Amino acid sequence: AAAAQPPVWRPVLPGGARTIAAAAGKVSKVLASELKHEEEQYEQAKEIKNYLKGSAFKLVETPGDVNMALEKALGEKTVRIEWQLSSPFDPDMDAEGEEAPQEATEFSVQVEDKSGAGMIFYCSTQPGEEHRYVIGNVKSYANLEQKESVSSYHGPEFEDLDDKLQEALDEYLAELGMGSEVCDFVDAMAVDKEQREYINWLKATKKFLEA
Repeated sequence: AAAAQPPVWRPVLPGGARTIAAAAGKVSKVLASELKHEEEQYEQAKEIKNYLKGSAFKLVETPGDVNMALEKALGEKTVRIEWQLSSPFDPDMDAEGEEAPQEATEFSVQVEDKSGAGMIFYCSTQPGEEHRYVIGNVKSYANLEQKESVSSYHGPEFEDLDDKLQEALDEYLAELGMGSEVCDFVDAMAVDKEQREYINWLKATKKFLEA
């Protein structure tokens, strides 16, 4: 009888790598489809470009960072408006498929002098055509340490202040540059930033899975 042939050695991918590669390929294919759809649908709102062209504020943002800011010099002081990208869920549709109210964007308005002292108005946008924002708290600080301390006093609730003080602070905020146009820009950029970061996430994830 013929001698038995030794078994042919075949390399086996460790740790179920074949299965992992197949799963990664499947995810990558879906990502490619989603990326194509998102890139075809994405278009930056005209309000964003138009506002930046005619505004004294300069937009400050970094790819991959959820934070954004508008900055400008105002005499010896610096004004900075800060906010973040919006929630990824669709605010235009509610659970029953009907149009839902516009989602509010929380933001802060900081005015600071060269010594590091300043004020921060904690605000939120709201739908409407007249007064597009509401003020929560108004914080004052004498230096950077007080500004960044998590236990420092955040100031009184704006609605608890005397009416005349509320009106005066509201007017001061307007003089710093706050208004409906800023709120429209903040809301639009919050959505735009989320869309752009989602597209970048799709690209990065797809690249990693295909490596």
